[in-house]
Amino acid sequence: MAQHTAQPTVTTPELPDRLPIGALAPWAVFFGVLMLILLYFVGAEQGATAVVSGEEVHEWVHDARHLLGFPCH
Repeated sequence: MAQHTAQPTVTTPELPDRLPIGALAPWAVFFGVLMLILLYFVGAEQGATAVVSGEEVHEWVHDARHLLGFPCH
């Protein structure tokens, strides 16, 4: 009798559909604007360009300002 060996079937995993650029663009713009606002508050929210009066924002971002190399005193 002939012996039959089972041949392994090779299946390739199905790739997910690509994410369209139109779905990604609003999120990229949102996070870009968010990062610019964060950069403003860490780097420039003090002195003549201050949007918020007082020292509260400066105190909240003081350590981040030094960590990123922004002068503040």
